[in-house]
Amino acid sequence: MTPNRVTLITLGVADLARSRAYYEALGWIPEQVMDTVAFYDMGGAKFGLFPQTLLAKEQGRDIKDLGVGAMTLAQNFPTSEDVDAAYDAALIAGATSVTAPVGTEWGGYSCYVADPDGHIWEFAMNPFWTLDENGKLG
Repeated sequence: MTPNRVTLITLGVADLARSRAYYEALGWIPEQVMDTVAFYDMGGAKFGLFPQTLLAKEQGRDIKDLGVGAMTLAQNFPTSEDVDAAYDAALIAGATSVTAPVGTEWGGYSCYVADPDGHIWEFAMNPFWTLDENGKLG
């Protein structure tokens, strides 16, 4: 067993069609879509969108206890210009700006947006991490 890995990230969403439209406007390509879930390939892991009501039921929790924004999903890019482009594309697709792109005190370049359900994404250029030709951390 390999304990230090994530194989699936699932976001609880209020409106599956709206969330699909948002992520697909950003270039995410659906791999499998069913009535109540959509999956996207992340090159060795999966990204899923699942209705909040069903996620709460599956977890045996009240929907108000699910919450959003207490964690960050991140995409790293090779340049600050790529971060700017990702930020602009997210806003056009329906994201809300949390922080505009800015140089960081640690020497990188970063911004934050909230998707239509309030899930927080960071777009960053980290000069201490290299990305391969597929955008994977080296």
